[in-house]
Amino acid sequence: MRGRVSIGSPLQLLLLCCSFALAAYAGVRLLAGDWFGVALWVVGAALLHDLVLLPLYAAADRALVRGLDGVRRREWVMYARVPAALSGLLLLVWFPLITGMVEDRYRSATGLPPDVFLTRWLLITAVLFACSALSLALRLRSAAKRRPPKVH
Repeated sequence: MRGRVSIGSPLQLLLLCCSFALAAYAGVRLLAGDWFGVALWVVGAALLHDLVLLPLYAAADRALVRGLDGVRRREWVMYARVPAALSGLLLLVWFPLITGMVEDRYRSATGLPPDVFLTRWLLITAVLFACSALSLALRLRSAAKRRPPKVH
């Protein structure tokens, strides 16, 4: 059966067509106003990510792996990667509000104070790392309970 393409269920095809239609609608609406600004932002974001951010977080991850290699606990790296990735994603999404770059626009559009985003992002980041540390501690505790006692 090599080379055959599975079409899938009619519901799957309908959902796929709807998602393409929604993406096309969003693209048309997004590019209707300032298409050059949007294109410049996308290209700039790709270059910033590929040339600046990727080497930075790859180096940080490599340092973390090397730091834990002496302990022989490389599987612990995921307990730092996951909260760091989620925190970075939140920073990426809310960057203008976290840094205060659009305070006036946010206040005029919503009537809400924009100065809470940095504090909330830091608090969410702390909670993510605390939950990850708690998860690691519970895993280590359950592993220690399952280990047979040492015979002298």
